[in-house]
Amino acid sequence: MKVAVVGAKGRMGRTVCDAVAAADDMELVATLDMGDEISAENLGGAEVAVEFTVPTQTEANVTALLEAGVNVVVGTTGWTPESLARVEAIAERTGQNLFIAPNYSLSAVVAMVFAAKAAPLFESVEVIELHHPDKVDAPSGTAATTAQQIVAARQAAGVPDSPDATEIDPSGARGADIAGVHVHAVRLRGLNAHEEILLGNPGEQLTIRQDSFDRSSFMPGVLLAVRNVGNRPGLTYGLDNLLDLG
Repeated sequence: MKVAVVGAKGRMGRTVCDAVAAADDMELVATLDMGDEISAENLGGAEVAVEFTVPTQTEANVTALLEAGVNVVVGTTGWTPESLARVEAIAERTGQNLFIAPNYSLSAVVAMVFAAKAAPLFESVEVIELHHPDKVDAPSGTAATTAQQIVAARQAAGVPDSPDATEIDPSGARGADIAGVHVHAVRLRGLNAHEEILLGNPGEQLTIRQDSFDRSSFMPGVLLAVRNVGNRPGLTYGLDNLLDLG
C-alpha cells in the first residue's frame, strides 16, 4: 500500500514515517510538511495519506487531500461537529474515505470504552487529561470525546449530571464543562499523553487511567486505520470502530 504523510517533519509525523517505512505491506511514497502544496502530483501515487499537523491547518489539509483523490487517516485533534460535517460532505462528494480518531493508542481507546460502560453506574464522574506543555489544544480531543461518550451513556440510562454545589469559581478551578462533565487539563514537562477518568459513589471510587509514554504507542492504531480506511466509505470517527470491544 502506497502511503503519504502530511506533517512529516513534526514529532508525530516523523514517527508515522518510520512506522510506515518499517511495515512490510506499506511503502512511504511522499512526505509533505508546512509550505508544501497538497496535490495529486506531490502525493507520489499514494492510496492513503496520513495527516498529523495542527488544529488550525487540519481541515484545509484534509479537504485538499480528499480533493486530490486519496483516502485520508487523520490524527490531528481539535475537530468540532461542524468541521466534521464539512469534511464528511467532501468525502462523500469526492468518493474518498476518511478516518479520524481522537486517539490512536489502543489503551486509550479501551479506557474510553470502559469509561462509557461504567459511567451510568456512578453518581459522579470527572476527567483529567495530562500532556506535555508543547501541546497546542486543550482539552485534548481524547478527553473531549471521553466526556461526550460518558454523557451519552448516562443520558441513555437516565442518570442525572454529577452533583456539584460550586457557586463561586472566579478562576475556573472546576475546569472545562463538556456537556455536564468537568474536564481538567494538565500541561507539565516530562509528561507525554495520559488520561484519568474518576468515577465515584458514596464510599467507593473507580479510577481508569491510561498512559502513553512514547509516540510509538500510537503507531499500531495508525497502521490499523491505514489498512482499513479503504473499506470504510465516507467518514469513520474513532478507532473503536476497528476493534471488537463489544
